[in-house]
Amino acid sequence: MDKDLEGLTELAKEVKEENIKYFKRLKKRVPKRLDLVVREIHEEEFERTDCLTCGNCCKTTSPMFTHKDIERIAKHLKMKVADFITQYLKIDEDDFHVLKTAPCSFLDERDNSCFIYDVRPKACSEYPHTNRKKFIQLADITVKNTEICPATYRIMEELKKRLPSS
Repeated sequence: MDKDLEGLTELAKEVKEENIKYFKRLKKRVPKRLDLVVREIHEEEFERTDCLTCGNCCKTTSPMFTHKDIERIAKHLKMKVADFITQYLKIDEDDFHVLKTAPCSFLDERDNSCFIYDVRPKACSEYPHTNRKKFIQLADITVKNTEICPATYRIMEELKKRLPSS
């Protein structure tokens, strides 16, 4: 197991309420430079983070698959869309297509690589969503992702230092 994952869930749960309150205060008066600061922290973090040493997102959660994702991946796998959906996906409680199983069916657990990396779902290519515009709209998912992704946890902790919300 990745040393960064040891205790991550507990650490993230310890600061969960603090993070929720942080975003609540931040939303009242969103700093103009929030996206810039978060993107800067994201870039710094991913200069020193190799997702292949972890892969926890692929092992524990499922991305949402858009219709475009499904068509692209099915074509890549030389499958009919309906067959791809039947074999790999289910509809979740929010009415989204997600994987039937965890870890991800396309994860090579020997090295945490992805069998469909070049055609992976958009949600995977954007994960952990910490370099997106209008970051404040992703507050809830960011708090959730601190329990899954060590890099997101570190990004969140650094953000609170650089942009205190008092």
